[in-house]
Amino acid sequence: MFTNLKLELWRKGIRQNRFAQMLEVDETMLSKIINGFREPNQVLRARIATLLECDESWLFDGALENESTERRVR
Repeated sequence: MFTNLKLELWRKGIRQNRFAQMLEVDETMLSKIINGFREPNQVLRARIATLLECDESWLFDGALENESTERRVR
């Protein structure tokens, strides 16, 4: 899961369906990206960071770390 991305959407008060419209992508695809089931390509990562006015590396940081933690807990 891209926790920082989810957090930033919440901070800015942007709903996921509205953000999908802003990005011109399918809502389902955006949901999969936010929840870590799909990795966005470099162009989409840059667009997301630009729209949220955030550092790209921060937005997408920690996904692998969170996944490995989840695996250890199971």
